[in-house]
Amino acid sequence: MGDLILIDRPSPGIAVVTLNRPGKYNALSAALLDEFAAVLRRLAGDPELRAMVLTGADPAFCAGLDLHELEAGVKLGSPETILPLRNFPVPVIGAINGVAVTGGLELALACDFRVASEHARFADTHTRVGIVPSWGMTARLSQVVGQSWARQMTFTGDFVDASLALRIGLVNEVVPHDRLLPRAVELAQSIATTVPETLHRIREIYDIIRDGTGGDGLRAELESAKDGLAIADPQAFAARRRALVERGRTQTG
Repeated sequence: MGDLILIDRPSPGIAVVTLNRPGKYNALSAALLDEFAAVLRRLAGDPELRAMVLTGADPAFCAGLDLHELEAGVKLGSPETILPLRNFPVPVIGAINGVAVTGGLELALACDFRVASEHARFADTHTRVGIVPSWGMTARLSQVVGQSWARQMTFTGDFVDASLALRIGLVNEVVPHDRLLPRAVELAQSIATTVPETLHRIREIYDIIRDGTGGDGLRAELESAKDGLAIADPQAFAARRRALVERGRTQTG
């Protein structure tokens, strides 16, 4: 494996997977997405694995798709890209250590649940970039925080801080930054002490309920995204990207 994804095994049955492109706020480049998919395939085949923690190298969880690569015409994934994480065979805890933006927020939403550092910030900026989501944002975000907050986050593109994320149900806990990974690993270790066959079956039932109620939204996203992330006006896209970066800096300090 390369160095864009780090894997740590802090205890038997537990894996901590870290997106490791900190200089780019762990933005999802083509190379990172390829390596991430390979890591998930490898870990999914580990019969001893009981739980996984997904996080990012400080200072960010994930800033979403690499807009520079997208602007340059690089193909960055497809609607199927999120499936290895969404369908991962054991529970996945999102340890959100910094900004989780758009595609990064969709990665967080694909986890079974999320704990956050006090530094965490969340935003859905699809409407500001000019791209319709295809990784489940409209279904998953509204399931987690409710229709009203999902609409507010998506329609404005504004950032939600950790305390508000806790209040609206986007995360389960907020902990001091230096306690985030230890707490996520504690939760993973607790999961690892349960009866695996029973946990697996109950998780399947939760998935059926989640995917049943969100199925229409997922299908609508896939229909909208069938032509891929085509950029009709590269100059306008570049201007939106610059404005988005500046706005994010202002809102997150």
